[in-house]
Amino acid sequence: MMAARLFLLLVAMTLLPSAANADALDGASLALPWVLPFVGILLTIALGPLLFPRLWHHHYGKFAFVWAVLTLAPLAAMRGADTALALFAHAILGDYLGFIALLFALYVVAGGIMLTGTLRGTPPVNAAVMAFGTLIASIVGTTGAAMILIRPLLRANAARLHNVHVVVFFIFLVGNVGGALSPLGDPPLFIGFLNGVDFFWPAQQLWRPTVFAAVWVLALFVVMDVWLYFRDRRAAPVGEPAAPREPLRVHGGVNLLFLALIIVAVVDSALWQPGIGFTLYGTTLPLQDLARNALLIVAALASLWLTPKAQRAANGFTFEPILEVACLFAGIFVCAGPVQAMLDAGHDGAFGWLLTAVTRHDGTPHQVAYFWLTGILSAILDNAPTYLVFFKLAGGNAADLMTTLAPALAAISMGAVYMGALTYIGNAPNFMIYAIATERGVKMPSFFGYMIWSIVVLVPLFVALTYFFVSTP
Repeated sequence: MMAARLFLLLVAMTLLPSAANADALDGASLALPWVLPFVGILLTIALGPLLFPRLWHHHYGKFAFVWAVLTLAPLAAMRGADTALALFAHAILGDYLGFIALLFALYVVAGGIMLTGTLRGTPPVNAAVMAFGTLIASIVGTTGAAMILIRPLLRANAARLHNVHVVVFFIFLVGNVGGALSPLGDPPLFIGFLNGVDFFWPAQQLWRPTVFAAVWVLALFVVMDVWLYFRDRRAAPVGEPAAPREPLRVHGGVNLLFLALIIVAVVDSALWQPGIGFTLYGTTLPLQDLARNALLIVAALASLWLTPKAQRAANGFTFEPILEVACLFAGIFVCAGPVQAMLDAGHDGAFGWLLTAVTRHDGTPHQVAYFWLTGILSAILDNAPTYLVFFKLAGGNAADLMTTLAPALAAISMGAVYMGALTYIGNAPNFMIYAIATERGVKMPSFFGYMIWSIVVLVPLFVALTYFFVSTP
């Protein structure tokens, strides 16, 4: 499996000399062909399940590993092994490790919480679940909210002839829009928090556009769900209970304590700054980050130990979705390394023409450009690292960005969070929800099929957000 291969490579790295003096990759010296492995892995993820589904399902980790090697091997040959290992260390240890630890902990802990009782997939019930998930996403994270609610929602709609739209809109609302109001909600905002943005700044600045976006998407969902529900009923009875109604109950309450531990670990890692770190191939691993990741893993393992296996089985919990996400995003993070370096090079890099677009002639930030460029790149690069690039491009000073440059930071935040919904890989919960739904038998749209849904539903919303909230000072 790809995770095992990456682990072995990390072990090998620690045995090599000069680990602390590796050369960083100079993004200004890279040409556009270095983007090809990244484009390749994205196309493979998009087309693999469509063109060769059986091969893809059994070997997706190998595909991701090959693309990662096609990034690192030419880099080692042309720029030196130290440079390739420095990029690998930064991608896996600096970015991916914390990302997957949080995702894994939320997936396991939330997967131990089971909602039982009679839950029918009617429009009022579906709308209520969507609204509730959107509300709690900024508290327990988009991943936590998605993992708690997606399985009950899938069970409730299993009898529906048309249920794909339920999952797609769930990704829009619970997996993305709902996480815009706190650093706990979505990884980009957590990156901002780590770089000095106040914890409550997103809620204070983004609550109006977030309510606007949530109401827009929820209203469209209700209209579509009502129409499809009555269309289904004309073909066959839908949502009729096969047994007497049972009250809703929540099982696995101990996992609520582990969710609280995850939240404390994440927040404390930003507040506790001991000034101690360990450097491996140019990547510094702060002690607070290592402690946070350790607590996340402990929370996940304790959840597995204390939650009855029968309860997880009844909840339809398996490790396959998180394994697929872990393998594919490991490859994405590695392949995105050269692209990220080119973006970090600013105006000196191959993407300098993109970065020029976010600055007006008088030198002030162009918030409309920030919104759309951050959003579009978030959809294909993952929104957390994209947020950080544009955060730095806007000056990187949190005090200024929260005050005089607040419109620019708001535009960056909205673009990263909202437009992460445009593709399956824009935000990690998207692909996880897709994987769970596919595993449960829902015929989810392909990578490009999903983009048709997102473009039709979300692009008009983004245009409206631009007019009402971004272009105004």
